[in-house]
Amino acid sequence: MGPAMSLNALVLCSDEKIVRVLRRTLGDLDIGVELCSDADAALRQLTRRRFEAIIVDCAGEGAPDVLHSARSAPCNRQAVAVAIVEPFLGLKEVFSLGAHFVLYKPVSSERAKSSFRAARALMKSERRRNARVAVQIPVVLRNLDGGPNMKVTTTDLSEGGMAVGLSNRRHPAGRWQIAFNLPGIETPLELPAELAWEGNSAQAGLRFLQVPPKATLQLREWLKRNSPDAEQDDPPIRCQLTDLSLGGCYLEIASPFPVSSRVMLCMRAAGVEIRAQGVVRVMHPDKGMGVEFAQATPEHRASVEKFLAVLSQNRSVLPELLVEPEGLESEPGATRPKYAGTDDPLLQLFYGEPLTADAFHEALRKQRASAPAIAGSAAAGASA
Repeated sequence: MGPAMSLNALVLCSDEKIVRVLRRTLGDLDIGVELCSDADAALRQLTRRRFEAIIVDCAGEGAPDVLHSARSAPCNRQAVAVAIVEPFLGLKEVFSLGAHFVLYKPVSSERAKSSFRAARALMKSERRRNARVAVQIPVVLRNLDGGPNMKVTTTDLSEGGMAVGLSNRRHPAGRWQIAFNLPGIETPLELPAELAWEGNSAQAGLRFLQVPPKATLQLREWLKRNSPDAEQDDPPIRCQLTDLSLGGCYLEIASPFPVSSRVMLCMRAAGVEIRAQGVVRVMHPDKGMGVEFAQATPEHRASVEKFLAVLSQNRSVLPELLVEPEGLESEPGATRPKYAGTDDPLLQLFYGEPLTADAFHEALRKQRASAPAIAGSAAAGASA
């Protein structure tokens, strides 16, 4: 395994006190800093270099332009954006600028370290997800819209998709079920996929859709073993489970991941363990986040029902919950299950009228009181 690649952050800030805190904090986390004191210099850098994070002091002139430009610059579209703001600025206003994380002034070392630890985990997962391994694997594409099947060969593979060579110039438009074997692994992977991009007439890209947790782990481990510059992921973050339903959960965590983050959850209690992939739908800085499960399969529902039953029967048991990010959704809502939001009170709260953090937590408390067997059973979570 080769040396880990360093993470780099573009910092737009002219406040010397904040810059000192950022340099010390980011240095401790092995994140390199490219400091820009004005927006024009930052905009030039965004077009020339790839950064894993864009950190902007919103008091500076042109700060919103820098955040918006990061979203439109091809090489920095998936960079994690951090906005440094005054305490009176509303979250809605900050997130509308395109920020993923918020740091309120005055910026303390403790709060900065907590936020950037979560940001670094997301930066690493986003880069890992997009890292490509050159490999040629035969793939069978079964058309889910009734068209003819196709046989292609990969040119490279990543956690989020694959590039394939096309011999007959027919492009795989629409939805597909793809099947292939990872070299050295007997069990074939079968995943839903869609056309992500079209290159020249002989190449196209496929994006994986709703990959089951078991397949994600298998794919990730294979890519790590075969990537020349794979790096260690940050360890999963321990948090407190306060509410759980068939469609999602709410977690108390000091530095929650931003809305539209994909996460992997591992929940354990009384000898029962379930893994679930989810997408963050609600985020309250310094408090917690609401996660909607990304799978709507009968097997997933059965495992969550079993876990709920275990919590109901063992009310003194503290469930252990670990969460790790898997990157940012490129298209918000893309992984939303078809059944979501129909009769699940927790999901209705996630998708209902936007509430302040205090009002949201009050609504959660009312739900627990009315449905103690579901929400209340998970109210005693693991300590963060």
